[in-house]
Amino acid sequence: MLSQKMADALNAQVNREMYSAYLYMAMSSHSAEKGLKGFANWFMVQYHEEMLHAMKIFEYIQRQGSIAVVGQIDRPPAEWSSPLDMFERTLEHEKKVTAWINDLMELAIAEKDHATRIFLQWYVTEQVEEEENDNDLIAQLKMIGDDKQGLMLLDRELAQRMTTVPTDFSKGVEAAMEAQA
Repeated sequence: MLSQKMADALNAQVNREMYSAYLYMAMSSHSAEKGLKGFANWFMVQYHEEMLHAMKIFEYIQRQGSIAVVGQIDRPPAEWSSPLDMFERTLEHEKKVTAWINDLMELAIAEKDHATRIFLQWYVTEQVEEEENDNDLIAQLKMIGDDKQGLMLLDRELAQRMTTVPTDFSKGVEAAMEAQA
């Protein structure tokens, strides 16, 4: 069973992951409105990943005998000045998420909650990937600069990204992941 302190911290992270999903949904909408359907696709795939992140924690809390509490989700921004601005804000956000995951890991260690520490290791690894992806896209966007043709080529590339995570959690995250494998 989770300590109340650990349960509260994990519930806060569920809310943060849901906000992340909202942020990427807003970026998808903004990109679509600007005619960048590939960017819209990339951000919608990211939305699905963030929902998986939230649901994994939500279900972990329940499996550990605690109550998963759904909190209010703040409204994300709706506009950005450019695709580069979106990815710079994305990287900034993911760095915050990394810090929160690290704080959760530190709490699990302090609480001697080895099960939660092991559970959180997946998120530590995931955050390395998230920041790497954002850094790669920022570098590409900086190389493209104001080149509209380069932007359109990148947009086409981002349109190829597919959701690799389950999107139906009605039978639980683990069952959905097994069914998709």
